[in-house]
Amino acid sequence: MSRVIVVGGGAAGMMAAVSAAYKGHETLLIEQNEKLGKKLFITGKGRCNVTNACEADKFFENIVSNPKFLYSAFYGFDNRQMMALLEETGCRLKIERGERVFPVSDHSSDIIAALQRILKERKVKLNLKMKVRELLLEENIEEGVKQVCGVLLENGREERADAVILATGGLSYPLTGSTGDGLKMAENLGHKIKNCVPSLVPFNVKEEWCMRLQGLSLKNINLAMKEVNKEIYCGFGEMLFTHFGISGPLVLSASSFYERCKNKENIICEIDLKPALSEEQLEKRVLRDFEENQNRQFKNALNGLLPSKLIQVIIELSEILPDKKVNEIARAERKNLVHLMKHLILHINGTRGFDEAIITQGGVSVKEVNPSTMESKLVKGLYFAGEILDLDALTGGFNLQIAWSTGHLAGDSI
Repeated sequence: MSRVIVVGGGAAGMMAAVSAAYKGHETLLIEQNEKLGKKLFITGKGRCNVTNACEADKFFENIVSNPKFLYSAFYGFDNRQMMALLEETGCRLKIERGERVFPVSDHSSDIIAALQRILKERKVKLNLKMKVRELLLEENIEEGVKQVCGVLLENGREERADAVILATGGLSYPLTGSTGDGLKMAENLGHKIKNCVPSLVPFNVKEEWCMRLQGLSLKNINLAMKEVNKEIYCGFGEMLFTHFGISGPLVLSASSFYERCKNKENIICEIDLKPALSEEQLEKRVLRDFEENQNRQFKNALNGLLPSKLIQVIIELSEILPDKKVNEIARAERKNLVHLMKHLILHINGTRGFDEAIITQGGVSVKEVNPSTMESKLVKGLYFAGEILDLDALTGGFNLQIAWSTGHLAGDSI
């Protein structure tokens, strides 16, 4: 029987430990926090969007970085198997809009408790409030390669092992323990680290009027992110105005593609407030509203078209005098108003930091990791799982499924 050490007690680490113990290995799970799953606890606003119940092809459409690398991991332990594992432990699940999966209780603590029960059943040993300082290596004389042989803890104690799984996460939400220690360990062993940036993160914007809309949520709109005239991302759904710019599901998804933009000085987000209508149809709708309010002032004629908080901003941007009578508005002014509602422009001024990022984009280069096992190609007996790898996806439970699948494969491959 081999001895396995898993470093990191988040989603990927817990799953890796479960999987390794199931194979009969003596498994030690080391976590620097006082409890397991600290980041998992706050996911999905505390509800834990544990996975997505979509079909495999849809799953891979939502993977942003290196989807092909995930084939073996996902097909070896997919979303259905993850759901079944939790249900078998007594954690009932439900499927919501967009096939997002949550615990019936709406408490992320129930997911963590279910995983802890499995860890206990499979006799995984826990070492909490303990940091790993570095990985221990020895030279494999027969094969002429470096091989991991354990870890050195911050208290100076050595823990020996036949294999080590690094599941320390990325850099997002550093208060939960994602401090990049595992990335540094991997880099010290010769692994290339793909540039780490915040992802699934809100945008800062240049427009002052945006901040005046703080707290306004727009539903059923289209949002397109463009670099000059090239569309980088487009989605339909919900967004939110904040004191610094914009956030919400559409914005977070758009941020996954922000690093692909070469000219970040010219990134815009274009909002279509009425995506169900063409400009021609919207103009007819505006005309109808104007006819019904023809003796009213312009500032009092948009209540049927826009949220009240947005009206003042649209009036200013349209450059139509707010006190102007509706029946005095020229055709060109009306067309400009319609165009504005279909093409509301915001200039992006960068993203927020890792403190507000749901995940990290970048990490250990997957070119140096065996996709069939999650084992390092550079150091024998060293495996990777979860956010530490250069893998990321859009919102909706896909990133957690990456953690479950890669963690399961790492533990199962030893």
